[in-house]
Amino acid sequence: MANIKQQAKRIITSQKSRLRNVAFKSSTKTAMKKVEAAVRNNNREEAIEAFRLASKKLDKALAKGIYHKNFVSRNKSRLAKMINTIA
Repeated sequence: MANIKQQAKRIITSQKSRLRNVAFKSSTKTAMKKVEAAVRNNNREEAIEAFRLASKKLDKALAKGIYHKNFVSRNKSRLAKMINTIA
């Protein structure tokens, strides 16, 4: 445990933000998995709707600094490619 008051406060705030980031990452991963599941089921409309949600979550995570810009663009591109394979 920290001896300095400011460092003790910093530990508490970083723990709060870590938990917030973990929760947001989890919901983002779930949204991406829904796109993949819709593509596996050949349901284009559902996949497009899930892609919109996943894209929105990825962009929000980028704005919050949770993910790197290359990670976000790579995953959005990968999901879009998957959707385009559905006939």
